[in-house]
Amino acid sequence: MVSLLHTLLQLDGFEVLSGQPNVPFLESARASRPDLILMDVFLRGTDGLDLLSQLKSDPEMSGTPVVMCSGMDVSDQCNDRGAQAFLLKPYSPDHLLTTIQACLAMPGSPKGQS
Repeated sequence: MVSLLHTLLQLDGFEVLSGQPNVPFLESARASRPDLILMDVFLRGTDGLDLLSQLKSDPEMSGTPVVMCSGMDVSDQCNDRGAQAFLLKPYSPDHLLTTIQACLAMPGSPKGQS
């Protein structure tokens, strides 16, 4: 799924970086300074909600928009922890792209208008 999303987003003109298994999430995010993070709630070996909380409590990364996704509707938990959007799987490529573009245009996001 990651490679499919990677290809889809690249075809739409986005530069895409994937998390590395041996690099801590916050360290990787700080180093790459993404404009937006797309993250699943259920990750192998860790909890996406915990990572979201860590990201939003980090002064350097708290302003980075995060789009969370899951096959279960946990949108309230994601929103409570600071996600800008939630996508319920399965979602269409168009819905994903529209959501990403809306998050990037939000005031306060790295690409949004202040």
